Amino acid sequence: MERQSRAFSIFVHCAALLLAAVILAPIAWLFIMSISSSADLSARPLHWWPDTIDLSRYATLLTPVTNSAGAAFTAALVNSLMVSGLATIAAMAIAVPAAWAVSRTPSVSWSLHAVIATYMLPPVALSVPLYMALAALGLLNSVFGLALIYLTILAPFTTWLLKSGFDSIPREIESAAMMDGARLDQILRLITLPLAAPVLATSALFAFLLAWDEFFYALLFTSDMRAKTLTVAIADLAGGRVSDYGLIATAGVIAALPPVLIGLLMQRALISGLTSGGVKG
Repeated sequence: MERQSRAFSIFVHCAALLLAAVILAPIAWLFIMSISSSADLSARPLHWWPDTIDLSRYATLLTPVTNSAGAAFTAALVNSLMVSGLATIAAMAIAVPAAWAVSRTPSVSWSLHAVIATYMLPPVALSVPLYMALAALGLLNSVFGLALIYLTILAPFTTWLLKSGFDSIPREIESAAMMDGARLDQILRLITLPLAAPVLATSALFAFLLAWDEFFYALLFTSDMRAKTLTVAIADLAGGRVSDYGLIATAGVIAALPPVLIGLLMQRALISGLTSGGVKG
């Protein structure tokens, strides 16, 4: 292996540091805003670090006092977890057999491309028929109704991701298991899914993030805290004439924590899948 020059090594490290700074700077500033007092946020020149650390906004948003901002925020947090979790589980349950079928039967791959083509439509074009469908089912302003809408978004996406993972698994392994008398469900459960564990974890993570960050449909199909999600609740904090930007930043920091924690857990699942799903020669 050729040794890289010192200049090239320095360039790579500088580029990596620059990329990290560009990605992390907004997050760091969001956190600084969340612990800054109103005086520090309105000071001229701007204070890059607050004179006094103010954690009262976290207590305000996480204390579910009746008819308070905290009650609305915690309810929206629970709704987001329920909607994203339900939609992700349902999408994976549908995508796993669908992706395996498309991967093992290339002649029907056109159906997946046709479904993926629906992503070309702007969300507003689908809002009226989706609204009428939810109204007919009595699922407007409902956690389950919103999860059903998200399912229509996540299922094609996760199917597309999973198909690429199943394509990389040799069919000969499944054929050998079938010759040994294994049933189809045993082949999927004991062979195919363990080998596809990394892409399963990745697909579930991206599906959860898509559902967690969705705003347009949540704004249209929810009206109160029975189903309103975090993205809409944070927008409501900025809806008044006088906005507390520190409170909005605090809400953003809290809203970012569940995806970060789930991402760390899924990272461990990815590593576990890579080590346990290998084929020994």
